[in-house]
Amino acid sequence: MKKQFKLGIIGCGFMGSAILKGVVDSEFIRAKKIIVSDTDEQKLDKIGEEYGVCVSDDNKFVAENCEYLLLAVKPQTFGDVAKSLEGVCPQKVISIMAGVKKAAIKNSFGVGLIKVARCMPNLPCAAGFGMMGVDMSDYNKNTDDTDFVSNLFGCLGQVLSVPEDKLDAVTGISGSGPAYTFIFIDSLIDAGVKQGLTRDEAKLLAMQTVWGSCSMLMEDDRPLSELIMSVCSKGGTTIEAVKVFEENNFRGIISDAVAACVKRSKELSE
Repeated sequence: MKKQFKLGIIGCGFMGSAILKGVVDSEFIRAKKIIVSDTDEQKLDKIGEEYGVCVSDDNKFVAENCEYLLLAVKPQTFGDVAKSLEGVCPQKVISIMAGVKKAAIKNSFGVGLIKVARCMPNLPCAAGFGMMGVDMSDYNKNTDDTDFVSNLFGCLGQVLSVPEDKLDAVTGISGSGPAYTFIFIDSLIDAGVKQGLTRDEAKLLAMQTVWGSCSMLMEDDRPLSELIMSVCSKGGTTIEAVKVFEENNFRGIISDAVAACVKRSKELSE
């Protein structure tokens, strides 16, 4: 039986709202074909008014009346959400919950044949420049389903299809990666201020440099090692800074930080 809504979203916090905004702004799905539920009634009213989507405080109604159900709640609240959906058997589920495996989601419903796609989005989704690692292997037999999931997250940035066992690594690189990048930029700004720049001057220099470097990397096929050396003239200024990075094990620090993040992601899924 055809569902009333194409997409149902349970949970409209920061990431849920970012996904909703991207989908509505891109017109990938008409607003009237989307329904959203949340525990915050004021937030629901605001969302309904701002985006023109349907809203409800009844999770079960949302799940029963949508073709694709997006779970955009925090992992620690999923137990309560699952209880609110007792007796419902959604056929197509999409989850952005960190650390909650597909098997756990399926077991929580306990009935029927449920397909689950898992996605690890990141903060820049809110600006349309996100990076999403998505496992949609449950949907592989139906190109309409895989196209839907790809296009849904494509409204927010780039999509990389990966098996579920790689999502912890995705979390360590792109899911948490914006925080590492912000730390690096903030450190560049602080260093610039120490060298006599105003904070605004240092911020502009740091942000544009990082943005420009990434933009160049998108267009340039040369290996990163070659690009690094193209800035490091022998006896010049850059090579002195690079020496300090190497002497202080900059690469090792990054590797250890990512490993700690991945370890925690795996712990959350156990």
